[in-house]
Amino acid sequence: MASPRVRKIADRIQIIVAEMLERRVKDPRLGFVTITDVRVTGDSQQATVFYTVLGEEDSLAGTAAALESAKGLIRSEVGKQLGIRHVPTLEFIHDALPENARQLDDVLARARAIDEQVAAVAARATYAAGEDPYKKPHDADESAPSEPDDE
Repeated sequence: MASPRVRKIADRIQIIVAEMLERRVKDPRLGFVTITDVRVTGDSQQATVFYTVLGEEDSLAGTAAALESAKGLIRSEVGKQLGIRHVPTLEFIHDALPENARQLDDVLARARAIDEQVAAVAARATYAAGEDPYKKPHDADESAPSEPDDE
């Protein structure tokens, strides 16, 4: 687990990068970007910024190029706002979590549909030999305990 100081730095970097992308970076290749997470190493020398892009595969490539070209501007602003001596180097990585979650939802939906089909078949199922062959009818005479004969 990261120290509270490192976690605070990561949270602050996430806010600064999101604001920079919204207000100051005016690259036409930049798509609709969401900063999902920032992870900072324990010595605060490197920061990994995870992002997602809404759109097609070509917008993902353009956004990656735009983030790479704006890395210096974003890093200098992070340094100004954090006020720490050594500003972490930034690395932008596309976050695959939404795609993985979508695939997992699809697999769960297919499993749910198959379970419903199995439940429908089981509801119509009957025993092979008619009703339960192991059930024995209860007679009214057998239910009362019999008294021993006194002879």
